[in-house]
Order: sequence, then structure tokens, then C-alpha cells
Amino acid sequence: MTADDARYDDQGEVPLGGYAALASVFAVGVGTFALVARRRGVQLPQQVPPWDVALLGAAAYKASRLLTKDKVTSFLRAPFTRRTGQGQGNEVIDEGRGSGLRRATGDLLSCPFCTAAWATGALVCSYAAAPRLTRLVCGGLGALTVSDWLQYAWTWTQQTVED
Repeated sequence: MTADDARYDDQGEVPLGGYAALASVFAVGVGTFALVARRRGVQLPQQVPPWDVALLGAAAYKASRLLTKDKVTSFLRAPFTRRTGQGQGNEVIDEGRGSGLRRATGDLLSCPFCTAAWATGALVCSYAAAPRLTRLVCGGLGALTVSDWLQYAWTWTQQTVED
């Protein structure tokens, strides 16, 4: 096998070890929550109503956008990412920088789809332990999502009238 055959991608830049470390952190976090919740007697819900699934989904969506795309949270991403452009509204476009775990963390923090899995994990754990509080937090993030859509609709309406 040649060195070229051993690479995962053409450039040899995918930080697989860093991704594995982050996936391990996620798995250990969920496992730790499960053990602690069981020892404390947390009763899991028999079912999750569709409304709660929608609320959790809207909250995970907004949390991931806030963490990965918002200008105000760029200080969290800055050690791991580099600004590469301006998105719509108040959003920015970042990409991971460095190598290894730093690059993997930057890739995670610049990808709303990737970060949504982490946000969902945190929200589901919170929902299991404190459903009322989690519904309140999710309601706030859901309201922010609706507000964003209304802002975009207003901007689109203004642009349509001006054209």
C-alpha cells in the first residue's frame, strides 16, 4: 500500500483523529448523562409528543445557527475557525483552521448541521431531566426562529415593493 492509498482524502487534510476524539466526547457525555440520570432516579418519558419533537427540532436548529453562524458568537469560534465570508442577515461564513483536534473543532463549529446533533443531544438530555425547563428554553429558541423568518419575510417584502 502506498502513502497515497493510506489517505482518506485527496489532500490528506481531513482530521480523522480529531473527529474521532469529538465523537468520543459526545458518546461519553451521553453515556455519563444516562448513568447519572439512572442513579438519580430520573424517569424517562413514556413517549415524546409530536409537539415536543417539533419544539426540540426548532430549538436545535436555532441553537446550531447561533453557535455556527451568528456574528456575536464568533468569539467562541475564533480560536478554531477563520472568517471566509458574509452570509445573509447577521450570519457569517467560517471554516475550520489548523490541524488535528483544532481543525476538527473548527469544522464542527462552522457546520450548523454538525452542531445541530450536539445541540439536539444536549436538549434531549435536558428534556429527560427537566422537561418543563427545557420546553421553556426551546420555546424561546423557537420564538427566535419564527422572528428570524418574519425578519426575512419583511426584508423580502420591502425588496419586492422597491423593485
